[in-house]
Amino acid sequence: MASQKTLLSTLDSRLSTFMKPILEMRSIVKEFPGVKALDGVSFELYEGEFHSLVGENGAGKSTLMKTLSGVYPFGSYGGEIVIDGEIRQFKTVRDSEKAGIAIIFQELSLVKELTVGENIFLGREPNRFGLINWSELYQKGTKLLKDLHLPIDPRTPVGNLGIGQQQLVEIAKALSQDAKILVLDEPTAALTESEVETLFTILRKLKERGVGMIYISHKLDEVFAMSDRITVLRDGKTVGTESALALDKNKVIALMVGREVGDIFPQISHEFGETAMEVRNLTAYDLDNPNKKLVDNVSFKVKKGEVLGISGLMGAGRSELLMSIFGAWQSKSSGEIFVEGRQVSISSPCEAIKNGIGFVTEDRKRFGLLLEQPILENMTLAGLKRISGAFLTHRSREKVAAKKAMQSLKVKANSPETIAGTLSGGNQQKVVLGKWLLTTPKVLFLDEPTRGIDVGAKQEIYSEINKLAKEGLAIVMVSSELPEVLGLSDRVLVLHEGKLTGEFTKTEATPEKVMAAATGNN
Repeated sequence: MASQKTLLSTLDSRLSTFMKPILEMRSIVKEFPGVKALDGVSFELYEGEFHSLVGENGAGKSTLMKTLSGVYPFGSYGGEIVIDGEIRQFKTVRDSEKAGIAIIFQELSLVKELTVGENIFLGREPNRFGLINWSELYQKGTKLLKDLHLPIDPRTPVGNLGIGQQQLVEIAKALSQDAKILVLDEPTAALTESEVETLFTILRKLKERGVGMIYISHKLDEVFAMSDRITVLRDGKTVGTESALALDKNKVIALMVGREVGDIFPQISHEFGETAMEVRNLTAYDLDNPNKKLVDNVSFKVKKGEVLGISGLMGAGRSELLMSIFGAWQSKSSGEIFVEGRQVSISSPCEAIKNGIGFVTEDRKRFGLLLEQPILENMTLAGLKRISGAFLTHRSREKVAAKKAMQSLKVKANSPETIAGTLSGGNQQKVVLGKWLLTTPKVLFLDEPTRGIDVGAKQEIYSEINKLAKEGLAIVMVSSELPEVLGLSDRVLVLHEGKLTGEFTKTEATPEKVMAAATGNN
C-alpha cells in the first residue's frame, strides 16, 4: 500500500509540473434526435500522458472523440474545446488535424489500392512545381516507418498487408502530421498478440516524445498496462477520472455499468439432446492459392443444448470452417454435413438457412447488418418468408416479431424503426442475433460474438447464449478470447493451421492445454 501511495504521489507530482493541460474539453453536450449522447462531459489531457477513456457502448466515448476531431463541427454541440489554453472551433476534420490532433478510428480509412507511402501522405504529398515528388514521398515514408520500427516498404500496396500492419500504417499516417494529441479507438481489435506488443512499444516511444494519447478500449488488461489516468463515461456523462494506480478492473467495471459485477460467466449446466449437426472431413481451400488448405479434414459433432467452442490462433481456419459449412466460402471446399441425422447439400447461405443453420458473422457491420435500414428490416430479413409469408409481406407481423425479439434481447432503442447504424455496438450485435433467432435455427454459429462490445453488453450476450442452450439450441462459437471460450463452452475444439489438434470437455479444458494445441505443441 505504501509503495502504491508513493507511485500515486509521483504521478500527481508529475502532472502538477505541467503549466496546463494540452487539451481540455469543457462541459461538452451533443444531441441527436431524441437522444442526448453527451451531457456535460469534461475531459483533460496532459503532454506525454496516456489517458484511457472507458465506458459501455453507447456511453459517449466515440461521440466525444468525433466532436474533438471535427467530424461533428463547431455549432453542432455545446461546450468548449481548449488546445494549449486557446478555445478552438473546428468546422472540419482538417481544422482539427492542423491543431495537432490525429484520430485513428476503429474502421480503418486507408485506400487499399494505393501504396503505404501514398496513404501516409494522402492529400499532403510533397510536390515540386505542382507535381508530386515521388522520390521525396517515399524517402519520408521510409524514414517515418524506420523511426517507428515498422518493417514495411512504403512502396507496398496497402491491400497486400494484413489488418494488423494496416493498423500500424494508420498510426504512421497520423504521426506524419506531427500530431501532439493522438486518439486511438479500439486499435487492437484485429491485432495478434505480437502486433499488440509492437503497437505498445511504439506508443511508449511516443509518450517519451511528449505526445498525449487518448486510448479507447474495452480490453481492460491493455488499459491498465498502459494508462496514467482513466476516465469513465456512463450514459453520456463523466463518472470520474482517477489515476490507474488507484483503480482495479472491478472498480472500473462497477463505474462503467453503475453496479457491482459478479461472475462474468454464469456456471449453468446444459442438458444435451441428440446430435443436431455432424461435419465429416471438411476441407476448404485458399481463394488466392487453390492448392493451399485453410481447413484440413476437420470432423466434429454438436448436440442439441450444447455450446461447442472453437479456439485457435489467428489464421487457424476457425472462421473459414464456419463459412464453408454455411455455404459462404468463395473458394472450393469438400466434406459432408448432416443436420439432425440427414445429409444436406449446402452451396449458399440460403440453403444453409433452409436447413436450419444461422450465422452471426465476425464483422457485423459488413456482413451482419444493413446499417442504413431500421431494426425492423434487419431483424426480419433472414426469416422474412417464415414471418411474413412467401408471396406478400405483412408489415404488422414483422413489427410484432421484431418487437418481441427486441424485448427478449433487451435491445436499447426507441422502436423497431430506429436505424441500425445509430445503435451502440452491443445493441447492433443483439439485432444481428435477433435476426438469426427469428429464422428458428437448429444450429447457431457465433463468430466472435462479443468483439468490440462493452462488458455490460458482453454479460447480456453470455446470458442469452446460456438461455438458448438451455432451450435446446445447438451453438458453435468461435472466439479469440480464451476466457470466453473456456467460460461458455461445454466442449472445446482447437484448430492449428487448419487441422483439428485438440478436443476437451469443460473440465479438461485449461488455458495451458488449449494454447498448447493452438500452437501445435500438444
